[in-house]
Amino acid sequence: MTILINDSTLRDGQHAVKHQLTAAQLRSYATAADKTGVAIVEVGHGNGLGASSYQVGRAALSDEQMLTTVRESLQNSKMGVFMLPGWGTIADLSKALAYGTDVVRIGTHCTEATLAERHLGWLRERGAEAHAVLMMSHMASPAELAEQAELLVGYGAQAVGIMDSAGSLLPQDVTARITAMRMQVEVPLIFHAHNNLGMAVANSLAAVQAGAGIIDGCARGFGAGAGNTQLEVLIPVLERLGFNTGIDLYHFLDAADLAARELMVVPPMIDSLGIVSGLAGVFSGFKSPVLNHAGNAGVDARDVFFELGRRQIIAGQEDLIVEVVAELKRAAS
Repeated sequence: MTILINDSTLRDGQHAVKHQLTAAQLRSYATAADKTGVAIVEVGHGNGLGASSYQVGRAALSDEQMLTTVRESLQNSKMGVFMLPGWGTIADLSKALAYGTDVVRIGTHCTEATLAERHLGWLRERGAEAHAVLMMSHMASPAELAEQAELLVGYGAQAVGIMDSAGSLLPQDVTARITAMRMQVEVPLIFHAHNNLGMAVANSLAAVQAGAGIIDGCARGFGAGAGNTQLEVLIPVLERLGFNTGIDLYHFLDAADLAARELMVVPPMIDSLGIVSGLAGVFSGFKSPVLNHAGNAGVDARDVFFELGRRQIIAGQEDLIVEVVAELKRAAS
Protein backbone atom coordinates (compact mmCIF):
# COMPACT_ATOMS: atom_id res chain seq x y z
CA MET A 1 0.00 0.00 0.00
CA THR A 2 1.28 3.45 -0.92
CA ILE A 3 1.06 6.23 1.67
CA LEU A 4 1.15 9.81 0.40
CA ILE A 5 3.11 12.19 2.60
CA ASN A 6 1.93 15.78 2.93
CA ASP A 7 4.93 17.81 4.10
CA SER A 8 3.61 20.70 6.24
CA THR A 9 7.01 22.07 7.22
CA LEU A 10 6.53 25.38 5.39
CA ARG A 11 2.99 25.87 6.71
CA ASP A 12 2.58 24.36 10.18
CA GLY A 13 6.22 25.15 10.89
CA GLN A 14 5.40 28.84 10.57
CA HIS A 15 3.73 28.68 13.99
CA ALA A 16 7.07 27.88 15.59
CA VAL A 17 8.69 31.06 14.24
CA LYS A 18 5.65 33.37 14.48
CA HIS A 19 5.09 33.09 10.71
CA GLN A 20 8.40 34.79 9.90
CA LEU A 21 9.94 32.38 7.37
CA THR A 22 11.67 34.32 4.61
CA ALA A 23 11.64 33.75 0.86
CA ALA A 24 15.19 32.39 1.04
CA GLN A 25 14.17 29.87 3.73
CA LEU A 26 11.08 28.80 1.78
CA ARG A 27 13.09 28.37 -1.40
CA SER A 28 15.87 26.44 0.27
CA TYR A 29 13.63 23.92 1.99
CA ALA A 30 11.19 23.52 -0.93
CA THR A 31 14.10 22.77 -3.26
CA ALA A 32 15.44 20.14 -0.85
CA ALA A 33 12.01 18.58 -0.26
CA ASP A 34 11.33 18.39 -3.99
CA LYS A 35 14.31 16.04 -4.39
CA THR A 36 12.91 13.56 -1.84
CA GLY A 37 9.84 12.32 -3.71
CA VAL A 38 7.43 13.70 -1.10
CA ALA A 39 3.94 13.93 -2.61
CA ILE A 40 2.86 17.39 -1.42
CA VAL A 41 4.75 20.40 -0.08
CA GLU A 42 2.32 22.63 1.80
CA VAL A 43 3.10 26.34 2.18
CA GLY A 44 1.54 29.40 3.77
CA HIS A 45 0.83 31.26 6.97
CA GLY A 46 0.45 28.80 9.84
CA ASN A 47 -3.30 29.41 9.91
CA GLY A 48 -3.60 29.23 6.14
CA LEU A 49 -4.55 31.49 3.27
CA GLY A 50 -5.68 34.96 4.24
CA ALA A 51 -4.80 34.49 7.91
CA SER A 52 -1.92 36.96 8.24
CA SER A 53 -3.31 39.44 10.74
CA TYR A 54 -2.74 41.18 14.05
CA GLN A 55 -4.93 38.61 15.80
CA VAL A 56 -2.96 35.48 14.90
CA GLY A 57 0.29 37.04 13.69
CA ARG A 58 1.42 38.85 10.58
CA ALA A 59 3.59 36.80 8.25
CA ALA A 60 6.90 38.07 6.95
CA LEU A 61 5.64 37.48 3.40
CA SER A 62 2.31 37.83 1.63
CA ASP A 63 0.48 34.74 0.43
CA GLU A 64 1.45 35.67 -3.12
CA GLN A 65 5.14 35.85 -2.25
CA MET A 66 5.06 32.50 -0.47
CA LEU A 67 3.20 30.77 -3.28
CA THR A 68 5.42 32.21 -6.00
CA THR A 69 8.61 31.26 -4.17
CA VAL A 70 7.63 27.66 -3.52
CA ARG A 71 6.01 27.15 -6.93
CA GLU A 72 9.28 28.12 -8.61
CA SER A 73 11.16 25.65 -6.40
CA LEU A 74 9.07 22.55 -7.11
CA GLN A 75 9.57 20.33 -10.13
CA ASN A 76 8.29 16.99 -8.82
CA SER A 77 6.17 17.52 -5.70
CA LYS A 78 2.73 19.08 -5.77
CA MET A 79 2.25 22.42 -4.03
CA GLY A 80 -0.47 22.43 -1.39
CA VAL A 81 -2.23 25.15 0.57
CA PHE A 82 -4.51 25.17 3.60
CA MET A 83 -7.47 27.46 4.24
CA LEU A 84 -9.89 28.02 7.08
CA PRO A 85 -13.22 29.57 6.00
CA GLY A 86 -13.44 32.90 7.75
CA TRP A 87 -9.74 33.61 7.49
CA GLY A 88 -9.56 32.83 3.81
CA THR A 89 -12.15 33.56 1.12
CA ILE A 90 -13.02 32.49 -2.41
CA ALA A 91 -10.80 35.34 -3.58
CA ASP A 92 -7.87 33.76 -1.73
CA LEU A 93 -8.62 30.38 -3.29
CA SER A 94 -8.75 31.95 -6.74
CA LYS A 95 -5.40 33.61 -6.13
CA ALA A 96 -3.89 30.32 -4.93
CA LEU A 97 -4.98 28.49 -8.06
CA ALA A 98 -3.68 31.32 -10.25
CA TYR A 99 -0.27 30.96 -8.60
CA GLY A 100 -0.08 27.27 -9.43
CA THR A 101 -1.45 25.49 -6.36
CA ASP A 102 -2.07 21.80 -7.03
CA VAL A 103 -3.89 20.71 -3.86
CA VAL A 104 -6.20 22.84 -1.72
CA ARG A 105 -7.15 21.69 1.76
CA ILE A 106 -10.12 23.25 3.53
CA GLY A 107 -10.22 22.96 7.32
CA THR A 108 -13.16 23.35 9.66
CA HIS A 109 -13.84 22.67 13.31
CA CYS A 110 -14.66 18.98 13.76
CA THR A 111 -18.43 19.53 14.01
CA GLU A 112 -18.76 22.31 11.42
CA ALA A 113 -18.21 20.64 8.05
CA THR A 114 -21.05 22.70 6.57
CA LEU A 115 -18.74 25.73 6.59
CA ALA A 116 -16.70 24.10 3.82
CA GLU A 117 -19.60 23.46 1.42
CA ARG A 118 -19.26 26.61 -0.66
CA HIS A 119 -15.47 26.46 -0.89
CA LEU A 120 -15.29 22.78 -1.82
CA GLY A 121 -18.01 23.23 -4.42
CA TRP A 122 -16.22 26.22 -5.93
CA LEU A 123 -12.96 24.27 -6.13
CA ARG A 124 -14.54 21.24 -7.76
CA GLU A 125 -16.35 23.40 -10.32
CA ARG A 126 -12.91 24.54 -11.42
CA GLY A 127 -11.41 21.07 -11.50
CA ALA A 128 -9.06 21.68 -8.58
CA GLU A 129 -7.92 18.88 -6.29
CA ALA A 130 -9.84 19.58 -3.09
CA HIS A 131 -9.26 17.95 0.29
CA ALA A 132 -10.92 18.66 3.64
CA VAL A 133 -9.96 18.12 7.27
CA LEU A 134 -11.82 18.22 10.58
CA MET A 135 -9.78 20.04 13.22
CA MET A 136 -9.67 19.52 17.00
CA SER A 137 -10.86 15.98 16.37
CA HIS A 138 -10.57 14.98 20.03
CA MET A 139 -13.71 17.07 20.63
CA ALA A 140 -15.99 14.79 18.58
CA SER A 141 -16.80 11.09 18.74
CA PRO A 142 -15.82 8.66 15.97
CA ALA A 143 -19.45 8.49 14.83
CA GLU A 144 -19.76 12.28 14.68
CA LEU A 145 -16.54 12.57 12.69
CA ALA A 146 -17.72 9.92 10.24
CA GLU A 147 -20.94 11.84 9.66
CA GLN A 148 -19.03 15.08 9.13
CA ALA A 149 -16.67 13.33 6.70
CA GLU A 150 -19.62 12.09 4.69
CA LEU A 151 -20.87 15.68 4.40
CA LEU A 152 -17.46 16.84 3.16
CA VAL A 153 -17.39 14.15 0.49
CA GLY A 154 -20.86 15.18 -0.57
CA TYR A 155 -19.63 18.75 -0.97
CA GLY A 156 -16.85 17.58 -3.30
CA ALA A 157 -13.86 16.67 -1.12
CA GLN A 158 -11.68 14.08 -2.86
CA ALA A 159 -9.91 13.20 0.40
CA VAL A 160 -11.03 13.84 3.98
CA GLY A 161 -9.48 13.43 7.38
CA ILE A 162 -8.82 14.64 10.87
CA MET A 163 -6.33 16.87 12.61
CA ASP A 164 -5.29 16.18 16.19
CA SER A 165 -4.80 19.92 16.54
CA ALA A 166 -4.13 19.79 20.28
CA GLY A 167 -1.96 16.67 20.30
CA SER A 168 -4.50 15.15 22.66
CA LEU A 169 -5.31 11.79 21.07
CA LEU A 170 -3.85 8.38 21.90
CA PRO A 171 -3.40 5.58 19.32
CA GLN A 172 -6.64 3.83 20.25
CA ASP A 173 -8.50 7.14 19.80
CA VAL A 174 -7.03 7.53 16.32
CA THR A 175 -7.85 3.95 15.38
CA ALA A 176 -11.48 4.39 16.41
CA ARG A 177 -11.86 7.64 14.47
CA ILE A 178 -10.18 6.53 11.25
CA THR A 179 -12.02 3.18 11.33
CA ALA A 180 -15.40 4.92 11.68
CA MET A 181 -14.60 7.25 8.79
CA ARG A 182 -13.33 4.37 6.65
CA MET A 183 -16.69 2.66 7.05
CA GLN A 184 -18.56 5.83 6.05
CA VAL A 185 -16.64 7.16 3.03
CA GLU A 186 -14.62 5.71 0.18
CA VAL A 187 -12.20 8.56 -0.54
CA PRO A 188 -8.61 8.59 0.82
CA LEU A 189 -8.34 9.48 4.51
CA ILE A 190 -5.96 12.08 5.96
CA PHE A 191 -4.35 12.21 9.39
CA HIS A 192 -2.44 15.14 10.91
CA ALA A 193 -0.82 14.76 14.34
CA HIS A 194 0.76 17.01 16.94
CA ASN A 195 3.28 15.71 19.44
CA ASN A 196 2.21 17.25 22.75
CA LEU A 197 1.97 13.88 24.49
CA GLY A 198 4.74 12.24 22.46
CA MET A 199 2.24 10.27 20.39
CA ALA A 200 2.62 11.82 16.92
CA VAL A 201 4.50 8.97 15.23
CA ALA A 202 2.51 6.28 17.06
CA ASN A 203 -0.77 8.01 16.20
CA SER A 204 0.24 8.35 12.55
CA LEU A 205 1.05 4.63 12.41
CA ALA A 206 -2.32 3.84 14.02
CA ALA A 207 -4.01 5.97 11.36
CA VAL A 208 -2.23 4.14 8.52
CA GLN A 209 -3.01 0.73 9.98
CA ALA A 210 -6.68 1.75 10.28
CA GLY A 211 -6.83 2.78 6.62
CA ALA A 212 -5.53 6.34 6.26
CA GLY A 213 -3.66 6.95 3.02
CA ILE A 214 -2.40 10.54 3.41
CA ILE A 215 -0.25 11.42 6.42
CA ASP A 216 0.96 14.87 7.41
CA GLY A 217 4.22 15.71 9.10
CA CYS A 218 7.16 18.08 9.17
CA ALA A 219 10.90 17.83 8.93
CA ARG A 220 12.29 17.62 12.47
CA GLY A 221 8.66 17.86 13.63
CA PHE A 222 8.85 21.63 12.96
CA GLY A 223 5.36 22.86 13.86
CA ALA A 224 3.02 24.45 16.37
CA GLY A 225 3.48 23.80 20.07
CA ALA A 226 5.38 20.56 20.68
CA GLY A 227 5.62 20.05 16.94
CA ASN A 228 4.17 17.66 14.37
CA THR A 229 4.95 14.11 13.32
CA GLN A 230 8.69 13.98 12.63
CA LEU A 231 8.76 12.86 9.01
CA GLU A 232 12.33 11.58 8.87
CA VAL A 233 11.34 9.15 11.65
CA LEU A 234 7.92 8.22 10.29
CA ILE A 235 9.05 7.52 6.71
CA PRO A 236 11.52 4.69 7.44
CA VAL A 237 9.19 3.19 10.05
CA LEU A 238 6.39 3.05 7.46
CA GLU A 239 8.74 1.47 4.94
CA ARG A 240 9.88 -1.06 7.54
CA LEU A 241 6.23 -2.01 8.14
CA GLY A 242 5.77 -2.66 4.42
CA PHE A 243 4.16 0.62 3.34
CA ASN A 244 5.53 2.47 0.32
CA THR A 245 6.02 6.23 0.58
CA GLY A 246 7.99 6.78 -2.64
CA ILE A 247 10.45 8.91 -0.66
CA ASP A 248 14.22 8.66 -0.86
CA LEU A 249 15.33 8.44 2.78
CA TYR A 250 18.80 9.93 2.31
CA HIS A 251 17.37 12.92 0.47
CA PHE A 252 14.77 13.44 3.16
CA LEU A 253 17.37 13.18 5.92
CA ASP A 254 19.30 15.89 4.05
CA ALA A 255 16.15 18.04 3.88
CA ALA A 256 15.55 17.55 7.60
CA ASP A 257 19.13 18.54 8.40
CA LEU A 258 18.69 21.64 6.26
CA ALA A 259 15.45 22.48 8.09
CA ALA A 260 17.21 22.18 11.45
CA ARG A 261 20.00 24.50 10.28
CA GLU A 262 18.03 27.10 8.37
CA LEU A 263 14.42 27.21 9.55
CA MET A 264 14.41 26.70 13.31
CA VAL A 265 15.52 28.95 16.12
CA VAL A 266 15.35 25.86 18.34
CA PRO A 267 14.07 22.38 17.42
CA PRO A 268 10.53 21.61 18.65
CA MET A 269 10.36 19.82 21.97
CA ILE A 270 7.76 18.49 24.37
CA ASP A 271 8.06 21.06 27.11
CA SER A 272 5.87 21.47 30.16
CA LEU A 273 3.44 23.84 28.44
CA GLY A 274 3.16 21.54 25.43
CA ILE A 275 2.15 18.69 27.71
CA VAL A 276 -0.43 20.87 29.45
CA SER A 277 -1.80 21.97 26.05
CA GLY A 278 -2.27 18.33 25.04
CA LEU A 279 -3.88 17.39 28.36
CA ALA A 280 -6.18 20.42 28.20
CA GLY A 281 -7.11 19.74 24.57
CA VAL A 282 -6.15 23.22 23.40
CA PHE A 283 -4.84 24.09 19.90
CA SER A 284 -1.04 23.87 19.90
CA GLY A 285 -0.71 27.17 18.05
CA PHE A 286 -1.90 29.00 21.18
CA LYS A 287 1.44 28.48 22.93
CA SER A 288 3.12 31.75 21.96
CA PRO A 289 0.16 34.08 22.64
CA VAL A 290 -0.60 32.31 25.94
CA LEU A 291 3.01 32.72 27.06
CA ASN A 292 3.05 36.38 26.03
CA HIS A 293 -0.21 37.41 27.69
CA ALA A 294 0.25 35.26 30.80
CA GLY A 295 3.82 36.47 31.28
CA ASN A 296 2.83 40.13 31.00
CA ALA A 297 0.06 39.64 33.56
CA GLY A 298 2.01 37.48 35.99
CA VAL A 299 -0.42 34.58 35.52
CA ASP A 300 0.57 30.89 35.35
CA ALA A 301 0.34 29.90 31.67
CA ARG A 302 -0.66 26.36 32.69
CA ASP A 303 -3.77 27.71 34.39
CA VAL A 304 -4.59 29.63 31.22
CA PHE A 305 -4.40 26.47 29.10
CA PHE A 306 -6.59 24.44 31.43
CA GLU A 307 -9.18 27.22 31.53
CA LEU A 308 -9.14 27.53 27.73
CA GLY A 309 -9.66 23.77 27.57
CA ARG A 310 -12.55 23.93 30.00
CA ARG A 311 -14.19 26.51 27.74
CA GLN A 312 -13.42 24.37 24.65
CA ILE A 313 -11.74 27.25 22.87
CA ILE A 314 -10.69 26.57 19.28
CA ALA A 315 -8.36 28.12 16.70
CA GLY A 316 -9.59 31.53 15.64
CA GLN A 317 -10.60 32.48 19.18
CA GLU A 318 -7.20 33.83 20.18
CA ASP A 319 -8.86 37.01 21.48
CA LEU A 320 -10.30 34.97 24.36
CA ILE A 321 -6.79 34.33 25.68
CA VAL A 322 -6.69 37.95 26.83
CA GLU A 323 -10.07 37.54 28.53
CA VAL A 324 -9.04 34.38 30.36
CA VAL A 325 -5.74 35.90 31.50
CA ALA A 326 -7.55 38.98 32.84
CA GLU A 327 -10.07 36.84 34.73
CA LEU A 328 -7.37 34.68 36.28
CA LYS A 329 -5.42 37.77 37.32
CA ARG A 330 -8.51 39.25 38.97
CA ALA A 331 -9.23 35.98 40.76
CA ALA A 332 -5.68 35.79 42.06
CA SER A 333 -5.79 39.34 43.42
